[in-house]
Amino acid sequence: MQQLLGMTLDQLKQVVTGLGMPAFTAKQVADWLYKKKVTSIDDMKNISKVNREKMAADFEIGCVPPSDVKESVDGTKKYLFPVGNGKYIESVYIPDKDRATLCVSSQVGCKMNCLFCNTGKQGFSGQLSPADIINQIQSIPETDKLTNVVFMGMGEPMDNVSNLLQVLDVLTADYGYAWSPKRITVSSVGLIPGLKRFLTESSCHLAISLHSPFADERLGIMPVQKAYPAEEVLDLIRQFDFTGQRRISFEYIVFKGLNDTQEHAAELKRLLHGLPCLINLIRFHTIPGVPLKGANDAEMVNFQNMLLRRGINTTIRHSRGQDIWAACGLLSTMKQNQEAKQQMPKG
Repeated sequence: MQQLLGMTLDQLKQVVTGLGMPAFTAKQVADWLYKKKVTSIDDMKNISKVNREKMAADFEIGCVPPSDVKESVDGTKKYLFPVGNGKYIESVYIPDKDRATLCVSSQVGCKMNCLFCNTGKQGFSGQLSPADIINQIQSIPETDKLTNVVFMGMGEPMDNVSNLLQVLDVLTADYGYAWSPKRITVSSVGLIPGLKRFLTESSCHLAISLHSPFADERLGIMPVQKAYPAEEVLDLIRQFDFTGQRRISFEYIVFKGLNDTQEHAAELKRLLHGLPCLINLIRFHTIPGVPLKGANDAEMVNFQNMLLRRGINTTIRHSRGQDIWAACGLLSTMKQNQEAKQQMPKG
């Protein structure tokens, strides 16, 4: 069965005309999918029963409810979605005063193998389809409360850039969610081919995972540095305008005794010179088999002050949901390991 969820208006037109329906039916289908958020083709009541049956013969909506949810004492919720073959992806709902943000995944596992990321330890199992990605947004109870979506979950969005751009079209187009691009932030380690397409074809915000301004040190924790050095990523970013409403930020996990010195602050100032940006300092929470340690609160504030004194706009991201394995990849890894053990032959 093909899935309608995640299709653009042009794709829906191809579907309906291919089934012998008028082209305007595509707009009706889009309205049912993205505004009324139906879960069954039979619910599309302004489309004739005959035409609904035609669609249902080859297509389905593609909505899949989460198989599990963990709720934190701080209100954060981690949703687990099955994606076939015993694999799972995660989405994290983060309520905060007048904001409600959903962190979504773009791949099953990840190829990037960053030292500090548990998702990378799973390896790569496949791309999420546009339906898989939109489903994370549309199949949670809080879907109508969302104010923001961030692509900072499992996987590297720029390694799935065609499907990413299709989803962003659905989220921002009038026929779809009709969201402002300012409500969406996409994170990347800096895959230049996909990043160039994203910067050219979308106006959503960008967050780059940096974590060290020194090439050798960054390579030690992020293998992508070898193929796409941070300096080259920044050269590309500087070709685009971030002086208006579109924002560029840099994600920087602070590792105790590794990347939080005066030398790092000075090199960050040099590396980011002239670029209107924000650095988000992120606490690291230990994951199994990784020797890196997180900085304590005082060390986080100390490094923030080093950057502020150099004129770099810097915030410390508040940790959320630590009691529910909210760090990326932890819950899905646990679930997949449990199912693998259950399937092992006894004796």
